[in-house]
Amino acid sequence: MAASELYTKCARVWIPDAEDVWKSAELIKDYKNGDASLQLTLEDGTNIEHKLDPKTKNLPHLRNPDILVGENDLTALSYLHEPAVLHNLKVRFIDSKLIYTYCGIVLVAINPYETLPIYGTDIINAYSGQNMGDMDPHIFAVAEEAYKQMARDERNQSIIVSGESGAGKTVSAKYAMRYFATVSGSASEANVEEKVLASNPIMEAIGNAKTTRNDNSSRFGKYIEIGFDNRYRIIGANMRTYLLEKSRVVFQADEERNYHIFYQLCASAKLPEFKNLRLSTANDFLYTRQGRSPVIDGVDDSKELCTTRHAFTLLGINESYQMGLFQVLAAILHLGNVEIKEKDSDSSLIAPNNRHLTAFCELVGVTYKDMSQWLCHRKLKTATETYIKPLSRLQATNARDALSKHIYAKLFSWIVEHVNKALVTSIKQHSFIGVLDIYGFETFEINSFEQFCINYANEKLQQQFNMHVFKLEQEEYMKEQIPWTLIDFYDNQPCINLIEAKMGILDLLDEECKMPKGSDDSWAQKLYNTHLKTCCLFEKPRMSNRAFIIQHFADKVEYQCDGFLEKNKDTVNEEQINVLKASKFHLLMELFQDEEKATSPTGQAPGTGGRTRLSIKPDKSRETSSKEHKKTVGCQFRNSLQMLMETLNATTPHYVRCIKPNDFKLAFSFDPKRAVQQLRACGVLETIRISAAGFPSRWTYQEFFSRYRVLMKQKDVLPDKKLTCKHVLERLVEDQDKYQFGKTKIFFRAGQVAYLEKLRADKLRAACIRIQKTIRCWLARKKYLRKRSAAITIQRFTRGYQARCLAKFMRLTQAATVIQKYQRMYVEKKRYRKKQAAALAMQTILRAYMARQKYQALLREHKAVIIQKRIRGWLARCWYKRCLEAIVYLQCCIRRMRAKRELKKLKIEARSVEHFKKLNKGMENKIMQLQRKIDEQNKDNRLISEKLVGLESSYAVEGERMRSELSQLRGVEEDARNKAIQVSSLLEELEKLRKELSVTQQEKKTLEEWAQTYRSEMEKMVSELKDQNGSLKKEKDDLNRLIQEQSQQMTEKMTRAIAEETHQLETDLNEERSRYQNLLSEHLRLEEKYDDLKEEMARSSNIKPGHRRTDSTHSSNESEYTYNSEYTEMEEGSRAGDDVTRGMDTSLTLKLQKRVTELEQEKQSLRDELENKEDQFQRARARDDAEFRKARGAELEYESLKRQELESENKKLRHDLAEMRRSLLGNTAAGAGAPGSPAYKVLLDQLNASCEELEVRKEEVLILRSQLVSQKEAMHHKDEKETMTEPSVFAEDVNKLKDADELKQAYVGLKDTNRSPRFTRPPLEVGDLLSRLRSAAPDLHRLNEDGELWLVNQGLKETVRLLEHQLQTQRRTYENETESLRGELQNVKEENNRQQQLLAQNLQLPPEARIEASLQHEITRLTNENLDLMEQLEKQDRTIRKLKKQLKVYSKRIGEMGAGQTEGQTSPGQMVEEPIHPVNIPRREKDFQGMLEYKREDEMKLVKNLILELKPRGVAVNLIPGLPAYILFMCLRHADYLNDDQKVRTLLTSTINSIKKILKKRGDDFETVSFWLANTCRFLHCLKQYSGDEAFMKHNTQRQNEHCLSNFDLAEYRQVISDLAIQIYQQLIKCMENILQPMIVSGMLEHETIQGVSGVKPTGLRKRTSSIADEGTYTLDSILRQLNAFHSIMCQHGTDPELIKQVVKQLFYIIGAVTLNNLLLRKDMCSWSKGMQIRYNVSQLEEWLRDKGLMTCGAKETLEPLIQAAQLLQVKKKTDEDAEAICSMCQALTTAQIVKVLNLYTPVNEFEERVSVAFIRTIQTRLRDRCESPQLLMDTKMIYPVTFPFSPSCVALETIQIPGSLNLAFLTRV
Repeated sequence: MAASELYTKCARVWIPDAEDVWKSAELIKDYKNGDASLQLTLEDGTNIEHKLDPKTKNLPHLRNPDILVGENDLTALSYLHEPAVLHNLKVRFIDSKLIYTYCGIVLVAINPYETLPIYGTDIINAYSGQNMGDMDPHIFAVAEEAYKQMARDERNQSIIVSGESGAGKTVSAKYAMRYFATVSGSASEANVEEKVLASNPIMEAIGNAKTTRNDNSSRFGKYIEIGFDNRYRIIGANMRTYLLEKSRVVFQADEERNYHIFYQLCASAKLPEFKNLRLSTANDFLYTRQGRSPVIDGVDDSKELCTTRHAFTLLGINESYQMGLFQVLAAILHLGNVEIKEKDSDSSLIAPNNRHLTAFCELVGVTYKDMSQWLCHRKLKTATETYIKPLSRLQATNARDALSKHIYAKLFSWIVEHVNKALVTSIKQHSFIGVLDIYGFETFEINSFEQFCINYANEKLQQQFNMHVFKLEQEEYMKEQIPWTLIDFYDNQPCINLIEAKMGILDLLDEECKMPKGSDDSWAQKLYNTHLKTCCLFEKPRMSNRAFIIQHFADKVEYQCDGFLEKNKDTVNEEQINVLKASKFHLLMELFQDEEKATSPTGQAPGTGGRTRLSIKPDKSRETSSKEHKKTVGCQFRNSLQMLMETLNATTPHYVRCIKPNDFKLAFSFDPKRAVQQLRACGVLETIRISAAGFPSRWTYQEFFSRYRVLMKQKDVLPDKKLTCKHVLERLVEDQDKYQFGKTKIFFRAGQVAYLEKLRADKLRAACIRIQKTIRCWLARKKYLRKRSAAITIQRFTRGYQARCLAKFMRLTQAATVIQKYQRMYVEKKRYRKKQAAALAMQTILRAYMARQKYQALLREHKAVIIQKRIRGWLARCWYKRCLEAIVYLQCCIRRMRAKRELKKLKIEARSVEHFKKLNKGMENKIMQLQRKIDEQNKDNRLISEKLVGLESSYAVEGERMRSELSQLRGVEEDARNKAIQVSSLLEELEKLRKELSVTQQEKKTLEEWAQTYRSEMEKMVSELKDQNGSLKKEKDDLNRLIQEQSQQMTEKMTRAIAEETHQLETDLNEERSRYQNLLSEHLRLEEKYDDLKEEMARSSNIKPGHRRTDSTHSSNESEYTYNSEYTEMEEGSRAGDDVTRGMDTSLTLKLQKRVTELEQEKQSLRDELENKEDQFQRARARDDAEFRKARGAELEYESLKRQELESENKKLRHDLAEMRRSLLGNTAAGAGAPGSPAYKVLLDQLNASCEELEVRKEEVLILRSQLVSQKEAMHHKDEKETMTEPSVFAEDVNKLKDADELKQAYVGLKDTNRSPRFTRPPLEVGDLLSRLRSAAPDLHRLNEDGELWLVNQGLKETVRLLEHQLQTQRRTYENETESLRGELQNVKEENNRQQQLLAQNLQLPPEARIEASLQHEITRLTNENLDLMEQLEKQDRTIRKLKKQLKVYSKRIGEMGAGQTEGQTSPGQMVEEPIHPVNIPRREKDFQGMLEYKREDEMKLVKNLILELKPRGVAVNLIPGLPAYILFMCLRHADYLNDDQKVRTLLTSTINSIKKILKKRGDDFETVSFWLANTCRFLHCLKQYSGDEAFMKHNTQRQNEHCLSNFDLAEYRQVISDLAIQIYQQLIKCMENILQPMIVSGMLEHETIQGVSGVKPTGLRKRTSSIADEGTYTLDSILRQLNAFHSIMCQHGTDPELIKQVVKQLFYIIGAVTLNNLLLRKDMCSWSKGMQIRYNVSQLEEWLRDKGLMTCGAKETLEPLIQAAQLLQVKKKTDEDAEAICSMCQALTTAQIVKVLNLYTPVNEFEERVSVAFIRTIQTRLRDRCESPQLLMDTKMIYPVTFPFSPSCVALETIQIPGSLNLAFLTRV
């Protein structure tokens, strides 16, 4: 196909990457031929340009479609290349948490570094018997394939497990061996499979150690051959080991440890038995502290030592040998601590009394002197002399370490040898499966001899692997008859030749070791000279002359030559070995007894020690050990490897490649670089390359047609599907070389399936688009029409509603307007009137107020004027006076001053004339001025005086006027004063009113404010109260609702708790039933095994035994009876004593469980009846009086006489019998006491004679005692009364006796009342005796001759006295019982009060704590009650068993001796003529009593014709259901009628044994098992229905009640028959399961009931079972048809309907469990379409239940896990809401199952999406709190406990007719 067609836009490719190795990218542009680069975009959105190699023009690898990612088989990938393989493994490992993947014939196992729950027994059972491709990859699938091929092909198998350290090789090999041990079992009772598994902890302890890569790294290779016999059961094993790393004993790198066994010993050093080893912590010893990591996280070394010691014991290595091993190991540790000091440069010494060397010498039994001598010296031999040369300190240290390594290697070899001895068997081995656990390819920075040997072994294994893969590939092509060409694959034979051929590396190494002066350098030069120019695989490093490079199949490896020679020589000082040989320690002598000189080929002393390994071959004989020791390590390893390859080539190999995902031991962390390295090294990629070179993809024609039917047109589909596929392929793929047509398959080249998938996806996508387009159009139009119709309707109704609303609004508006008008008018009018009145009032008040104010203002103004006038006048006068005075004073002052000045001037002028002159001149002028001034003033004064006069006159007039006015004013003033007083009073009143008004206003304002505040507060309060009331109401409602909810919750919780408790009790009961029934099945299995072994022994010895043991039919302690005689019974008792002893505990446990249930019921019934006891007591007393008057005769007298005698006799008898049995059992080994031998017969005769003699003496003693009592009574009567004619209490009755026979019969009946054994007739009542006494006329004279009548009368008196005494005792007993019941009632009341208090306390607790407390209390109570009941039951059971034994023996002996009693042995009151016999059955002739009579010799014929040779089909079709059960019961009734206990016992025993025999013979026939289950149940129901128990007689007719058993209580036999029915039921379930098992997976999972829903995905080399219905394939219809057959057959056989329901429920559980388990283990089945198929199949099963009327049987509930798993496959799995829905939906699934389904979910088409890891983690987080079992798979072996509800029969026994076809003519109807 052209690249341009594949490398188009959006095509995804892989490009190289430095970190991730390969990175995914997508083309953003089509590729065209000739383009030098590709335009790509990475997943993170980065665009890059990927340049192509200009030389090769190779395009990058294409990615596979998403639906192919995560496939189980890598060969199923369309594109097979390295990135596809790496990505597929990563997706499975990281996303799906799947660690196993197929790669063709290889199983790739990735170490998860986490414990996974995928290795349990349930997983083993799920893989057992399955085809390898049908289940998900698993190590168990590989093991099953190997086991199956071994059984099918008769060819030995090998499982090769390889990988580097830390990859999980050891664990994988361990799981493979565990699988073989589980599925095969062992051929003997020695538990060989346990021994095989027990070898693992031993080899891990001595051969595993912690490294930097692995905490439990195997430091040796091993090949274990597990042997099988011709029935393919494990019979033994053999182990071969390779290359033990001895250097680890003396040296460990950082972060590493020595072998585990050393640390286990140090951790257990404080144990008393290890005290003499002188051990301490691991840090105290050099050999255990060098790695500085003595502890492994999570590992307890002391516990590991216990495991190791237990494994040693299991393998037969006793304690003394174990202590010897530990002693040698401790000696090695002490030897490592021996300090060697330097004496000089060439010699060394050990200090005397070195405590570690002393401890070493004491532990190994050698002398201190010799060992210290040869640790520091060596012996050199020449031709004539022997020299002792000292060793330097370094040489001595190396010699000490070499000795330690050699001792450990010898010890390792010894342990492996003894392990093989323990695993060997004497049974001939038919075949074997080998498990090879060997190291993988290794390459480090420094590679030495060890890596060289390891890589050499891997080259050989890789060659074998390549040849096998190539062979299988070519065989497939030849089988399909297609043309093929030779596939070119890598052949590593040149590399192998380089290593092992002549003059190869190993050959040159051995040759150099033989050279006297050979060295690593000279060996390296030889290598360069020999191979450098001749072999292209050999290279020389550029910078080194002491190294070489080999091109291995996986990679180039550079080896350093240093140490090669010394490691290849592996020598030890000879004298040191001799010292150890001289040891007195037996184990060390055994280790070195065949040791010869351990010198090197050159005789040189050992050099420095290194990482050397020793080849251990325990399968070789010791005679060749010395010869092998002289060989070099390389030679030994080459020979061992050659033997291994021969073994592998002779077997069919199976490959397991273990991959280490990271170097840091992180759980589920994937490092692509490390993974690719290992994939390249382990050959996985080589397998892929070989597959890709041919036709890797292969389809059957049917699968291709089913998958790619969508690519075909209708005209292309032909009747011949092969021809159809050819035409389609020719049309779709033009290149004919891309595919080939085989006989049954189509072969495709790499990439073709991806191309076809692309075409299919495009076709489906186009079809989906068209469907979506049409559907969306239809949905949109439908939605539009719905919306349009809805809109029109809404509009219509809305408009009508709006119109109505408008009209109503208009009417309301008009009415409101009128109302508003009148309202407003009224309001306005009222407001106007109020305003008017207020205005008038205010105007009046204001006008008055204003008038008063104006008057007051005028008055105040007038008075103010007067006051102002007078005040102003007074002020003016005052001012004037003050001014005048001031002026005068001022003038005076000024004048004085001036006068003084003038005086002074005058005084001066006086002195000066001129001055005087001037002064006078001035004075004159001044005087003139003053004169003039005076004149003017006089003139003014005159004018003023005139004016004053005029004023005075005017004033006088005015004064008069004013006085008149004043008088008037005074009158007015008086009036005004009066008015003023009135005004003042009015003002005061007004002021007061104002104040009152203001106060009133203030108060009003305050009141208004208060009212407003109050109103607001009240409104607020009202609102708050309303709110509070509302909240209170709401709170009340909430509280009521809460109380109601709490009460409801409490009711529900109590109901739930009671239901849970009831369910728990039912569960416990079912568990007990299940355990009991499992014990029964185990008992049946052991019985069958015992019978098989007995038959084998009989066949092997060819001796026909005279008597054979019959199967046990009793779970109680009854003796076993056979068909022949009591002798046979005793003979069998001696042989089967051990079996009876083993059955004691089981039967006791089962009886205890049954008795516990009965006592529980009895306790409840007692509580119910306790209140009615007192009312019933009087009636009970009267009834008891009447009953006791009719009780048995003189029982207490007889029992008082016999009890003492019988106790002593019984004790003596048991003692003698036990002594005889012990003597018999003691002589059994010597054959003297074997059944049939003379000694046995003699002892048996003696025992019988002793028993008879004891019985005779006992009867004699009883008779003598009764005679003594009678005589004593007679003498006492004669002394008191001389005559016997006095009337007595019973005189009238005695007088009515007719004859002596009647009286004799009365006495015999009276005596017989003393006998009440279990298998004898019921006691004769007093009423019967009196009726007999009254039945004939008396003859008193003849009767009274010897005093018989008096004796009878006295006997009757004594009987009355005894009855009265017994009545009084019974009354006291009843009173005591009543008191005890009252006390119990009081206890119950107290318990009830305590329970109520506890309930009240619990109600105060949180719900969770409440439930937990109540459950804990109830559990404690029930536990205490159960313990008390069990203790009581144990006592009662012991007493019952003891009494049963006594009664059984005594009843038989008394019956026999009573029958043979003679006249002379009778007491004086007995009749001589009448023999004593305990059975007196009146026989009334009736038409038919429902009984069948047969003779004892016809019993075998009855069993043979009715059971052994009966054909179920004929009986079921022609006769009534359960006819054999009715016939057997009718025969049993006749034996009961005859009171023949031996006949009853033998009939029941033979019936049970015969049923077991026929079921053992034809147990695989469903009809037979179903038939006898139905008849056994019917027989059991008949025993119950006719037992006489009131509980079973409720539904009986009067006639059926008359047919009840009269003499025998067969309750214990009912239990035995119930156990038999349980065994038959389990066998029936097993038979049905075997029939249904092959149909379930095919019909429920693989077959497509709805055709075309799911397509078949491409498969790899491991082909799965096709889901297409071919001829012979089981479908769902097959299951339904088989269920119909089961149901119809059980109905024909008359099986109880309740039992049929239980059977159907069990079958449906098996169907659901097997289907779900396969779903959980098959990734290809976890898809959406498969979920639909499963749900459809389940619905068909439910329909079948509905049709049969079985919906209530609980079968549907058993399918709930499967239904939820199917729903889980179909629901949406994206968001958190989806996660919540899943968690709530999947209640029947465990968390592990849910996560497993989500991890396995695989899209079948590209339109489905995978489940994201984040979603799975969300699910895990939400389900974290679930308390459930971590088990992944359902237990398919679980069987629900079966019950047999009582089902009475309406069939009348007298109406049953026996057909002649049964050949039962010897039966007679009675």
